[in-house]
Parts: sequence; C-alpha cells; structure tokens
Amino acid sequence: RCPTLTLILPHLLRVHLHKGKSMRQALKESGLLDDFLRKHQYAIGRKYSNSGMVAREPLINYLDSQYFGKIYIGTPSQEFTVVFDTGSSDFWVPSVYCNSDACQNHHCFNLFKSSTFQNMGQPLTIQYGTGSMQGFLGYDTVTVSDIVDPQQTVGLSTQEPGNVFTYAEFDGILGLAYPSLASEYLVPVFDNMMYRHLVPHDLFSVYMSRNDQGSVLTLGAIDSSYYTGSLHWVPVTLQEYWQFTVDSITVDGVLVACDGGCQAILDTGTSLLAGPNNDILNIQKVIGATRGQYGQFNIDCGRLSSMPVVVFEIQGRRYPLPPSAYTNQDQGSCTSGFQSNSDPQQWILGDVFIREYYSVFDRANNCVGLAKAI
Repeated sequence: RCPTLTLILPHLLRVHLHKGKSMRQALKESGLLDDFLRKHQYAIGRKYSNSGMVAREPLINYLDSQYFGKIYIGTPSQEFTVVFDTGSSDFWVPSVYCNSDACQNHHCFNLFKSSTFQNMGQPLTIQYGTGSMQGFLGYDTVTVSDIVDPQQTVGLSTQEPGNVFTYAEFDGILGLAYPSLASEYLVPVFDNMMYRHLVPHDLFSVYMSRNDQGSVLTLGAIDSSYYTGSLHWVPVTLQEYWQFTVDSITVDGVLVACDGGCQAILDTGTSLLAGPNNDILNIQKVIGATRGQYGQFNIDCGRLSSMPVVVFEIQGRRYPLPPSAYTNQDQGSCTSGFQSNSDPQQWILGDVFIREYYSVFDRANNCVGLAKAI
C-alpha cells in the first residue's frame, strides 16, 4: 500500500520537550515510538533499518535536455558518466572492444585492467526508442556515490550503431525501471542494491533543476528540502516501467487529451513530454504552438505570459504545467516541450514534468510520490 502520511523532518526527532525529555524518549514511554517510526520511516537522515546507507548522487544538467552522473566500475575503479534512466532497466557502458564512432568519443571500460571483472559469456542487445547497442555481459564492482555494489551485472558494448550515442554527453545508461524490463541475465543496479541491503529503504528520489546546479538522485531516502507541500502517492499499474493512470489533461477546465483516463510512465531518460499524436497535436493547437522543422513546434517567446496552463489530473489531484515548464527556451527562440510518441496508448512524462514535480520511486510499495519541486 502506498504511504499516505506527510513526511516529518528528521531534526524533529531530536527536539527536546518542555520537561527535558527528547521526543524519542517521550514517545517510547507512551508506547508510541514504534508506530511513529513506522509512519515516518522515509525521513531523510534517519535510518530505521539495520543496514544500508542514504546516498546522494549529483546530476549534471546539460541544457535541460540530459541529466547524468558519475559512477565507477572495477578495481581499481574506472570513471563513467551515465543517464540514470527510469524508462529502462539495463546497465551498460562502452568497452575497449567497441570500434563504433560513439565509443571513440567516450570512456571505454577496460576489463583487462580490473581485477574484479568476470566475463559471463552472455551476449547483450538493447533497442531504445532512439539508438541501440550490442555487446556482452560481465560482473564487476560498481560504485554509485558512496554505495559500493559488488558482483553487479554490467553490459559492455561492442557496437553502438548510428549517431544517437555519438554526440551524447554521457557514456552509458543505468536503468532504474523494474527487473521485468531488463535483458536476460542482467540484474538492474538498484535491485542488486536492494538484495544486498545497501540502501536503508527500497526507494529512490529525483530532483531535476532548471539550471546547471543542484540536480540530484537520492538513493534510499526522500529529501523534503527539494519540494514544498506534501507528497502524494500514485500506485504503479504495471510493474515494468514506472507506469500509472492519468485521469485527464485539461486547459482552462476543458478536456484536451486523455479522455476517459490514460496510462503514463515517469521517465527521467526522456527530455520532453510525449503522448499519442492526435492528443499532442490538440495540445499544440490549444497552446498556440506552430509546426516547425524536425518535428518541433515553435512558440512565440513574447506570448509566454498569456499562454494557458496545461493540467494533468492524477489520482484526483491536479498537476499544473505552466508555460515556463512546457516551453524550451534557447538563444531567443522557444519550442514546445510536448512531442508526439510512437506508442498510441502511452504518455511519457519526461524531464519537462519532473523538473516541476519532485519524484519518488518506491519499490517497496510499488508507487510513485509527487510533490511540487522547489
């Protein structure tokens, strides 16, 4: 069952009451401590499990279109930048066996220089919405922030055809979706962390900034300093992607898309907000965007203050996206953050949405938590 209580700030557990007793002691004497800790177990900075640690992984914001962080593989460790992608489950980086153009421009893992590497002898092929890779699987030690994850399955590319990954600012991808989406023999990184009790709680949370600084992935906890108000929890409807039901999408109270409800996924690896073609075209029309080149829709930057708010209703709650959220601004030109999706049944709430709403991905309760980001 999804949590329903507002989180409490961790310092409250150390506040002293009038008679000199700590809150912890007073609750214990009243027989309420166990219930209190159970209800507020996710507060960051306090660990109520016997093992694991909270880890904060800073994310680099590249032009509000890619968010990636540093990880380390092998012994001694080799550094890579990866997209922490909630829209996939596989984990891979380029290998020294790869001769594709994409691999020439990025760090490549040298398995011969790692004393802890083990070759599984299993092939790996992954096809993404854009781009693909071929390679093989191995085991090695992976370090994310302060968490050392031993015997982690790692995909190592031997081919990265096309240009999609050639000009990417990151080396590889670390998938954070459910294991049902992972390739055969590959255990997702966060699943391995959960199995080995390396995190205090089986959840992680994401804050995406609108500038170059401050974006962060928090493993094992929720950080209330990144949002205002309270978190609202949405059940996952299919444990593959982080998928849930959107009730409707409206502008000025008028339905513009998602009639009768629709399925959406929360995807840190997608820059824009994508949906079925007809629905997206309707939204583009309502916000006044006009068709441009390369599938983009242009927006008059001078109209931002008068453009409408697009509201996503989820679990009976409204999640408004103002023009500042759904408009991409670059060197004096503005484009729409809405994009047509090849899947006619699914919406993808990418970085455009996550920048506006701090997001918690809870594997223990199979739900997503959303709150207004600071």
